[in-house]
Amino acid sequence: MTSSALTVEAADPADFARIAELTVGVYTGEHLAEPGYVPQLADVAGRADRAELLVARDGSGTVVGSVALVLAGDFGEVTESADEAAFRMLVVDRSQRGRGIGEALVRACLDRARAAGKHRVVLSTDPRMTAAHRLYERLGFTRLPERDWTPVPGVDLRVYSLDL
Repeated sequence: MTSSALTVEAADPADFARIAELTVGVYTGEHLAEPGYVPQLADVAGRADRAELLVARDGSGTVVGSVALVLAGDFGEVTESADEAAFRMLVVDRSQRGRGIGEALVRACLDRARAAGKHRVVLSTDPRMTAAHRLYERLGFTRLPERDWTPVPGVDLRVYSLDL
């Protein structure tokens, strides 16, 4: 996908350090991650074994966003059937927000999920991630409150879904 010199493509192992920097920086900088979750956010190689990592690059090739698309397996966490895909750890460089990077990453996930024969995409999100909620709702995602969950005490996550 290309838009205004923005490209979305599969991540390369050479991108992993930048993805870790972005993910940990955004989640901790915005107080969206408990300290115990930081090692998982930083483990990009581990994520790459369980998901398809996508990156958004600006016109100079710099990684300005990333997401983990889960087409199968337990890393999806909120998926309940083989017909569902999920995405996790959507992150956009704070200095680059408002340029459509998050939307481009989500749309790439939707396109890839469709191509893989999935019928629904689900995700879980922290209630404080209000900008992300607006994006999801604008793209047609709806709340799936019966699947809201608490991975660890004190962390309550909301689930959204979109039928493809």
